[in-house]
Amino acid sequence: MFARLRPLSPEDARRLPPWRRPLALLVLTAAGMPIAFATWSALLNNFVIERAGFTGVEIGWLHTVREIPGFLAVGVIALLLVMREQVLAVVSLALLGVASAITAWFPSFGGMLFITLLASTGFHYYETANQSLQLQWIDRKRAPEVLGWLVAVGSGASLLAYGLLVVTWRTFDLSYDFVYMVSGGTTAAIALYAFIAFPQFEAPHRQRRTVVLRRRYWLYYALQFVSGARRQIFTVFAAFMMVERFGFDVLEVTALLLVNFVANMVAAPAMGRAVARWGERRVMIFEYAGLAAVFLAYGGIYWFGWGAMLAAVLYILDHLFFALSFALKTYFQKIADPGDIAPSAAVAFTINHIAAVFLPAALGYLWITAPEAVFMLAAGLAVVALLLVLLIPRHPGPGYETILARGYARPSAAE
Repeated sequence: MFARLRPLSPEDARRLPPWRRPLALLVLTAAGMPIAFATWSALLNNFVIERAGFTGVEIGWLHTVREIPGFLAVGVIALLLVMREQVLAVVSLALLGVASAITAWFPSFGGMLFITLLASTGFHYYETANQSLQLQWIDRKRAPEVLGWLVAVGSGASLLAYGLLVVTWRTFDLSYDFVYMVSGGTTAAIALYAFIAFPQFEAPHRQRRTVVLRRRYWLYYALQFVSGARRQIFTVFAAFMMVERFGFDVLEVTALLLVNFVANMVAAPAMGRAVARWGERRVMIFEYAGLAAVFLAYGGIYWFGWGAMLAAVLYILDHLFFALSFALKTYFQKIADPGDIAPSAAVAFTINHIAAVFLPAALGYLWITAPEAVFMLAAGLAVVALLLVLLIPRHPGPGYETILARGYARPSAAE
């Protein structure tokens, strides 16, 4: 308790045993969050279709409500006036776990909106604080590789959860209630352990506690907006298509996610090394070009009647490309003032979720008449993001945030 009252400096933290250092906390929470969130996501489409009679309209509204806390993530700045970022991250993780645990108690449209709002508040406020802590605690030179390993840890935790679900769902005739309770309760228990076992850590640089909007960060903001809009289309409609069009049951959806997370667990560290070697610009060009092709192929499923196997492959490829999104984090880490990281993480999450507040509900109505048009819109957004990425310098830094910027001594390739 004394340690929590007097935060440890970075120098003191390095003297702790490895299992109590800041990186260990990041690893633990990276494993704890997906246990609840990924299980909730895996069961969601089957649960709402079987128990609540959802169509594309209702699922669109549910995901719109789910993204409201993300849009309000800028409120994290106000919370940081009364609690430390580390405490906020752990408390938010606990809220995600508890809300996920009781999801099956609310099998109605209104009930799902309510419980989804609670779980989403925990998820988005955890992610906002956690991403800020990652960029503060991890050295800039090591950030791409370490973030790649953290993605792999999260994928491994999801893989474990899904593996257990695949093995036990039919064998023991599990109920939605039981699975939600176990997965959400596990995440809540991990959050409690993280609060008790770890001291509070001081950031290397004091963070501002006001909203930060800087003109020189404009490209980062624009990429956050477009990336958030594209991500919403995939998150809401790709898995929903697997259930609605191809009739995937819980076991098949979970098996697909198992393959997906195996691929992410193996590939994420290599992706981190790729960002470190080739830079954010080249990696994000590859990411968004690949995403545009994936969404065009999704449209082909409706135009040409392509089957479930191709849809499953595209789903896995999309997740692999999405794993590269940490390149945007490291780009911002390179251009940002050290004290801007915490408030900018909150602002970025809000910008990322502007489209999320209206897009799922609006596209839910389009989905019931022309689902291929939904994926064409996503492909267009990926192309817009690709054009924006072309403005990122090979070696970004303060004063040289875009290739249009001036006033910064461009480093040599050796640097």
